[in-house]
Amino acid sequence: MRSQRTRILVEIALCVALSAVLSVIAVRLPINFAGGTISLSMVPILVLALRRGVVPGVVAGVLFGCVDYLIEPFFVAPIQVLLDYPLAFGAVGLAGLGSSLYLSALGTGRGRATAVGIPFIILGGTGRFLAAWTSGMVFFGQNAPTGQPIWLYSAIYNLGYIVPSIALSIAVASVVLPAIERAVPSPLSTEHGAT
Repeated sequence: MRSQRTRILVEIALCVALSAVLSVIAVRLPINFAGGTISLSMVPILVLALRRGVVPGVVAGVLFGCVDYLIEPFFVAPIQVLLDYPLAFGAVGLAGLGSSLYLSALGTGRGRATAVGIPFIILGGTGRFLAAWTSGMVFFGQNAPTGQPIWLYSAIYNLGYIVPSIALSIAVASVVLPAIERAVPSPLSTEHGAT
């Protein structure tokens, strides 16, 4: 039990470090008029959450959110920092709500397991969007064009970079999850009948 806990802590630390590296390699598309950057920083959190569950996923997300703030801080108010960093990335770890379904599906084939994981990857990305959207409405509404509702402005701004990040995360996780499972099978996957 103790070695299992240590292994999960090490995986969380590796996940946070890899997310930090991937966040630095970000793209700001010219068509993304609203701002924000598209990166793969959610992928390690999503992979960990699907393999280990919601608690390790959320913990890794919260820790990465704190590190991300240190890498590229943007401060308006303490609640804004909380919403845009630890809460937003902690919500990515909600993909772990599908961990048992994902691990069970490994017994029927890795392709099926990946397909089962995709809705939970979208769930994690949606959680990030909701935190960023709330922050945008509360703290950045003054940037909305005249006559545009603040909720719509915040939605357009945040969807402009989060949706492509989710799509990219799905594509990469679809390749990475089976590869990781072959290289380092999740101990939980054997409990769920995966071979």
